[in-house]
Amino acid sequence: MPTETGQRILDFVTGYIYEHEQSPTLSEIGRHCGIKSVGTVHRYIGQLLDEGLLRRADESGWRNLTLPELKVTELPLLGRIAAGQPIEAIEDQQHIDLADALLGQDRFVLMVQGDSMVDAGILDGDSVIIKRQQRAENGEIVCALIDQEEATLKRFFKRSDGMVELKAENRTISPMIYQARRVTIQGVLKASFRRYV
Repeated sequence: MPTETGQRILDFVTGYIYEHEQSPTLSEIGRHCGIKSVGTVHRYIGQLLDEGLLRRADESGWRNLTLPELKVTELPLLGRIAAGQPIEAIEDQQHIDLADALLGQDRFVLMVQGDSMVDAGILDGDSVIIKRQQRAENGEIVCALIDQEEATLKRFFKRSDGMVELKAENRTISPMIYQARRVTIQGVLKASFRRYV
């Protein structure tokens, strides 16, 4: 992990590369980060190179710094965007590991049909990523098999009377209540997504 100053340098270099398609010079980095000594900047850049957070395209000059290749299962998280009141756009150079939510031997995908989960943001036609498991905690959204015949996506609750409640995320739909032996948990929701193209 880089130091606080190293992280500031990394953030500046990363943003500069995205904006200018080349890296800044050591002097430009120093000016931006308030470091007067080019030697000090050089030392920090060396540490970032050693940690694999930056790479050098070749050995000539200082505009040859590049960013490491992302894993195919990662995408850059560049900041936040408002879906309500506008907010200041601030770049945040992190990465989201998609493999953790989307990939793995224990994952499967289902296509959603119907509007019973709209209040959870899951719409008709969306795809959901389910982690295969046979147990669920109260409040988790699960893929449940009823009477070994019908599969449904609902919020799971085990009641104190031993019954299982499968609750829709749609105020117009009543909860479904079953004896526990009739409900088999097939997995727990990890992610949902929809395509626009």
